[in-house]
Amino acid sequence: MWGFGGRYYWGRKGKKREGIVVIFAWMSSQERHVKSYVQLYSSLGWDSLICHSQFLNLFFPEKAEALASDILRELLEELKLRPSPVVFASFSGGPKACMYKVLQIIEAKCVVTLNLDDCKLVRDCLAGFIFDSSPVDFISDLGRRFAVHPSVTGVSNPPRIFSWIANGISNSLDAMFLSKFESQRAEYWQTLYSSVCMRAPYLILCSDNDELASYQVICNFTQRLRELGGDVKLVTMNGSPHVGHYRLYPIDYQAAVTGLLGKAAAVYSQRIQLLEGEKMGLEGSHDEKSKIGNLKKAIYSPDRSIRGATTSSTALYMPSSLEYYEGRDVGSVQDQQKEDLIHLSKLPSINAHGVLGQILFDVCVPRDVEGWDISSSASFNAPPHTFSRRHTPFNPIRCIRRSRL
Repeated sequence: MWGFGGRYYWGRKGKKREGIVVIFAWMSSQERHVKSYVQLYSSLGWDSLICHSQFLNLFFPEKAEALASDILRELLEELKLRPSPVVFASFSGGPKACMYKVLQIIEAKCVVTLNLDDCKLVRDCLAGFIFDSSPVDFISDLGRRFAVHPSVTGVSNPPRIFSWIANGISNSLDAMFLSKFESQRAEYWQTLYSSVCMRAPYLILCSDNDELASYQVICNFTQRLRELGGDVKLVTMNGSPHVGHYRLYPIDYQAAVTGLLGKAAAVYSQRIQLLEGEKMGLEGSHDEKSKIGNLKKAIYSPDRSIRGATTSSTALYMPSSLEYYEGRDVGSVQDQQKEDLIHLSKLPSINAHGVLGQILFDVCVPRDVEGWDISSSASFNAPPHTFSRRHTPFNPIRCIRRSRL
């Protein structure tokens, strides 16, 4: 009870599961104390990873941090094999003794660090929170009240000598760490509030008659989470003791937990679909960039053929710049194997009614044809006709007029 650190183990680890519940049990709890919760989660198809923290973790955050790091490594080994939704279930002082350090590690706000991909995997899988008789506000005299509480000692009426010793030790710890207590308390609450960024639902189970987990503190915590945009369900059990809600109200408790685990599974499924869609979008964008890059290479590379759909079957063989030289027989059969094929959609042509066509027509076709004898033909199948020209004296003026451009 009065040691450092803690221990962890798998309460249930099946071949097929809906998800994993990480149980941050109350201090000094034993395996038999959390057995009913493990059975409840198991009946819903969820495995359980259980963490028992020691009392002194409340005063030594580095001890809580070391335990949190071990819990994360154990959880990651399973998630890497079979990714699934994860729910953090915290009881009593479990958040302060370990759980809030887990949140700091996966958010890279802690001295102990993990691989960034591992942290992202845990954040992607974290899909819900359960607070049972929690969170507890750690004021200066909390150590004394925790030390003698039946839920911590496991004895309803501890001997008087035991109460004296526990009070003496806790009061000494409160006095020693009084200067650091307020800063640790602020860091603790800030971490719990920042868990809203996980976009996971909350289930808070409390009692209006709890001596350690104040009902007013829990209501303020619930209201603050809702103001920050959290999906929070608060269930109040009338008259139930600290961490005794499931024992007195099993039906209501089971219904609330069933609803939270179902919602967590839905949140995880939607999150994975979104991540897969983003991944496919990135891959599609990469493929488009690759196609554009290949097209640019094909266009700017002189020794590659341009491949694509063409509207004409016309092909033009062009020699490469390195093989071309003056006097080379371009159309030889030997050189055709070395030449690249370029498909042209349409060969250039000259419009007969254009300016250039009209000029060429005036130059090449004589305007005065009086010196020519042209016989008409009835059909194209007739024998070829012969053209004869009468011999007339040479007139240089006529030649000059005809050749004028």
